[in-house]
Amino acid sequence: MTIRIYNTLTGKKEPLKPIEPNHVKLYVCGITSYDYCHIGHARSSLAFDMIVKYLRYRDYKVTFVRNFTDIDDKIIKRAAEQNTTSSELANRFIDEFYIDMDKLGIDRPDVEPKATEHIPEMVAIISELIEKGMAYQSGNDVYYAVDSFPEYGKLSGRNLEDMQAGARISVNEMKTNPMDFVLWKGSKPGEPKWESPWGDGRPGWHIECSAMSRKYFGKTFDIHGGGKDLIFPHHENEIAQSEGANCCQFVNTWIHHGFVTIRDEKMSKSLNNFLTIRDLLEHYHPEILRFFVFSTQYRNPLDFSETAMQDATAGLERLYSCISNIDAITTNGTAETAPIASAKDHQKLESMKDRFQQAMDNDFNTAQAQSILFDAVKILNRISRELSSAPAVKDIALLRTSRATMKELGAIMGLLKEDAATFLSNQKQKMLSGLDIDEAAIQKYIEERRQARAEKNWSRSDEIRDELLAHNIELKDGADGTSWTVKRS
Repeated sequence: MTIRIYNTLTGKKEPLKPIEPNHVKLYVCGITSYDYCHIGHARSSLAFDMIVKYLRYRDYKVTFVRNFTDIDDKIIKRAAEQNTTSSELANRFIDEFYIDMDKLGIDRPDVEPKATEHIPEMVAIISELIEKGMAYQSGNDVYYAVDSFPEYGKLSGRNLEDMQAGARISVNEMKTNPMDFVLWKGSKPGEPKWESPWGDGRPGWHIECSAMSRKYFGKTFDIHGGGKDLIFPHHENEIAQSEGANCCQFVNTWIHHGFVTIRDEKMSKSLNNFLTIRDLLEHYHPEILRFFVFSTQYRNPLDFSETAMQDATAGLERLYSCISNIDAITTNGTAETAPIASAKDHQKLESMKDRFQQAMDNDFNTAQAQSILFDAVKILNRISRELSSAPAVKDIALLRTSRATMKELGAIMGLLKEDAATFLSNQKQKMLSGLDIDEAAIQKYIEERRQARAEKNWSRSDEIRDELLAHNIELKDGADGTSWTVKRS
C-alpha cells in the first residue's frame, strides 16, 4: 500500500512520490531559541520524529533537516533583559532544547543548521530577488514585493487584494505595499549585525528557511513541515521567496500539525496555562506524553487536560500490563495440548502488522494505529487468563510473537521501549507517593472484595470500595479484572 499524505498546498491526500526514488527529503521549521520548550514544541518534535521513524520503517531513506532560528527580535529583546548577548542566550536555549528532546527520546535530525551560520546563503537569495525586480531596498532594509509573485496566497488560500484592503503602511517601514515583508533589517545600535550589500544588518525570519533548505536540498524537495500557525505568513513567504528566486516549485508536499489547547483554550502565558515540557515530565513518564500526543491524528487539535493525561496513563499501562503478563508466563509444563487461541485469534493477531500499516499509510493516523494495538491486547489478555498450568506450545508461541510485534510497532511512536514489569512498578510507586496506603494493602483489599462478590456479599464489597476511596484509591472492574488508580483531585 502506498503512503498517502495530506498536502496543505492542494488540500487533499496524495501518494508519497519522492523526487529521488525511495529517498525522502524532509525540512521542518525548528524553534526560535529564547525560552524553554512547551507542549506545542513537544507535539511538533514528536510528530515529525514519528513520521521519520515510520518512513524508515517502510524502508525509505530519509534525510531530515530541522533548523534553529538563533537570531530574532525575541532573542535580542530577551538577551537585553537578561544582560547577555543574543548568541549566548540562543545557544543556551538550544542546549536546553536538547535536554528536553533527549528526555522525550526524540532522535536527532540528520542536519540541524543555525540561521547565523548561513548568512551568505541568505544574502545570495536576496540579491537574486533584487536583480529580478522582486525585492527592493528601502533605507537600510530590504523588502520582498508581494505584487511581483502572482501566486502569493496559494498555500494559505488567502487573497492578496483582501489582505491589502485591511492593512496599513507603517510610517517607519516605507514599504511600497503594506503586505511586503522584510528580507534584511538594517542594524540598530547595540544589535547583532552582519555585512551585506545593503549595509550592516541581519536577516528577516522568512528568508532563513529558504536559504537553509536550498543549501541542503536544492531548489525543490519533497516535504516541508511545521505547525498550522506557520502556514501564514512564514511558509507562504518562504514559497514566494524561493519560487521567485529559483523559478521552480519549492516544495511538493506541505505537512502541518494541529494546535495544542489547554482545556479547550489556546495555550498562552497571559492565561497562565503555559506548560513547559520539563514541567510535564516532572509528573509524567515521557512515554505517557508520547501516548497522549499520538492518541490524536497529527492534523487534529490536541487538547491537554489532567483527565486526558490520566487516560493516556491508563492506556499505556494497559499495553505494558499485557506485555508483562506474557513475560511472566513460563514454559514449564508446556504441553502439546489443544491450544486456546482459535483460528480467528491467529488471523487477527497475525494481521496486526498489516492493519497497523494501513492506518499509518493513511496520513500517519496514529490514533487508529493505537486502536490496532488495543485490539490485540483484548485477545492476548484473554488467552493469557485462560492458560492452564500446562499451556499449549502454540499458545506460547503466538503470545510471544505478538508481544514482539506490539513492541516493534509501538517503537514507531516511541512507545513500549521500557521493561514492562519495571515500568508498571515505577508507575504504581509514583501514584502512591504521599498516600497512607501501599500496593500490598490495596491488593489485599481487592482480593477480599473478590471473595465477597463471589459470595454475593454486596454490602461488604461496597464497604471495601468505600474504605479504599477513603485512602484516595478508586477501583475499576473490567474484563481484565479489578484495577485501581489514585482518585483525581
